[in-house]
Amino acid sequence: QVQLVESGGGLVQPGGSLRLSCAASGSILSISAMGWYRQAPGKQRELVVVTTSGGISNYADSVKGRFTISRHNAKNTVYLQMNSLKPEDTAVYYCYAHIGTHYWGKGTLVTVSS
Repeated sequence: QVQLVESGGGLVQPGGSLRLSCAASGSILSISAMGWYRQAPGKQRELVVVTTSGGISNYADSVKGRFTISRHNAKNTVYLQMNSLKPEDTAVYYCYAHIGTHYWGKGTLVTVSS
């Protein structure tokens, strides 16, 4: 069994920054991909960014140039640095990992508001 635990959400003003973290624990042999999705109120869950074990990252167009994913393989942890936040970035952010199958965290709320 694998657990994903997110941290770092909160309230931030437009133009501000936040850093999310997600740590994977449990029966982990190899993480083939890890990243973030988000779900805004009344909308479907959407990709933010996913990075593969080979170092390839796929960003949503809406966050390119503002968000950066990084990964600490030894700690089975992935980070999401979010800069120049906009009100439309408000959502619950879910950590995702593919470790033989798909795993999801419980989510952390990011609110961008003045």
